[in-house]
Amino acid sequence: MTQVEIEYCVPCGMLDRAQDLQHALLDEYGERLDAVALVTGDGGVFEVRADGEQVFDKDADEYDVDAIVESVGEYASATA
Repeated sequence: MTQVEIEYCVPCGMLDRAQDLQHALLDEYGERLDAVALVTGDGGVFEVRADGEQVFDKDADEYDVDAIVESVGEYASATA
């Protein structure tokens, strides 16, 4: 099963965004995901990794919950 990590900047106040994304992923894929872990960070980080592979980085990608969920879905479907 797929493991997802959402690394977010604590000092920047990105916890709400990370939790919203976590909720969206669990709503969409539920039991097909082994875990959706929130990982604390700093320095403005907001990255999403599925099975260790980066699928989103706020420095390189536009934040779009639906697009991130879809990207994670490629990993969840491959392991289903």
